Amino acid sequence: MNKTQAPVISRKILLPFILITFLFALWGFANDITNPMVSAFKKILELNNFQASLVQLAFYGGYFTMALPAAIFVNRYSYKKGILLGLALYACGALLFFPAAAFQEYYFFLTALYVLTFGLAFLETTANPYILSMGAEETATQRLNLSQAFNPLGALGGLIVAQNFILNALESDDLNEQGEGIYSTLPEDARELIRISDLEVIRNPYVLLGIVVIIFFVLILLVKMPKDENKESRVPVGKSLKRLFKHPKFYGGVFAQAFYVGAQIMCWTYIYQYAESIGIPNNKAVNYAIFALVLFLVGRWIGTGLLRYFHAGKLLFLFALGAILCSAMTIIISGHIGLYALTGISFFMSIMFPTIYGIALEGRGEDAKFGAAFLVMAIVGGALMPSCQGLILDMGGAGYNDINILGVPEINFSFILPTVCFIIVGLYGRYIYQQRLN
Repeated sequence: MNKTQAPVISRKILLPFILITFLFALWGFANDITNPMVSAFKKILELNNFQASLVQLAFYGGYFTMALPAAIFVNRYSYKKGILLGLALYACGALLFFPAAAFQEYYFFLTALYVLTFGLAFLETTANPYILSMGAEETATQRLNLSQAFNPLGALGGLIVAQNFILNALESDDLNEQGEGIYSTLPEDARELIRISDLEVIRNPYVLLGIVVIIFFVLILLVKMPKDENKESRVPVGKSLKRLFKHPKFYGGVFAQAFYVGAQIMCWTYIYQYAESIGIPNNKAVNYAIFALVLFLVGRWIGTGLLRYFHAGKLLFLFALGAILCSAMTIIISGHIGLYALTGISFFMSIMFPTIYGIALEGRGEDAKFGAAFLVMAIVGGALMPSCQGLILDMGGAGYNDINILGVPEINFSFILPTVCFIIVGLYGRYIYQQRLN
């Protein structure tokens, strides 16, 4: 270890660093209060698995739509203005849950999530490279892993709110626990009363979240933020993109990131369906999701420390191997052991996003803002992959154990998709480490 290594973060900009780092928790909260909504909307609005998965398509599709415009905006103005616009869009999307619940329209909720993630796209496109720029380049990946370590704290908060204020309060879920299809067999007027009540239960945490986001908007508006003239100067878009896509480390990182995010969202979304397939209801299954996030948080802190001793590519490869092993166990082993393996994946996923991000943007200088946009656009993997998994689950019907595929229930087999994703991430890590040795 180099004893004269530059500090991860200078004391001079500690307050701005803390404020931007809190944003990582803020979008983590949005991510993980939303994951259980796939299963919740399916029950309340009587959807099939593919229709319910559109929650993730809307949520992560917003990232793909807005990431490049966010980078163009930041290129023209500044990181701070990009963050402020992101917070404004985030708040707007969250507050749209109020009219969505009033109209009882699924596609209104999807629109609200889509707008909300316009804001998240601005925040992630801006905050990630901003954190990278807040110090020496040799500590940039460590600095990003440190900030990203607060993301699962926000995610844990989202899951706890989802469990205590949404899932435990859903009347439709309580009825379904009494027997398969109880809610769906009620008369239409009875179902409508329950539907109104349950949609209001979903609405309230999002509206409160919108108010919290407005408070952060005011705080960041008032605080003087550091500005790196070299990395915030205007750069011609076309020339920047040409430079970026000359580097396999960059475009390989975009490709790997898309598959990583797809794997993460599949594992965190369908943990509820996996649990339900072995008789665990949603409001109990969230405990396994919380445990998965605790493992994710522990892995993030351990991984950040290990980056001082391991090359980033090598550590990424080793963690990908662990994720592949857990995924294989999830497919092959049914019951609680398979569920434990599914939660264990989160430990190995912990370092993947920031490590891929840091590797891909290393040495990109003023091109980092556009590079960041493509790495955030790669989050579209989280929109597409869960829908593909939903299609696998619908092969035998609306249930999760309707048919066996290659000798295992369809819910188990569907985790072949995350397994393939982790293989691709592992190959990228191995390539990066080998390039370093050459």
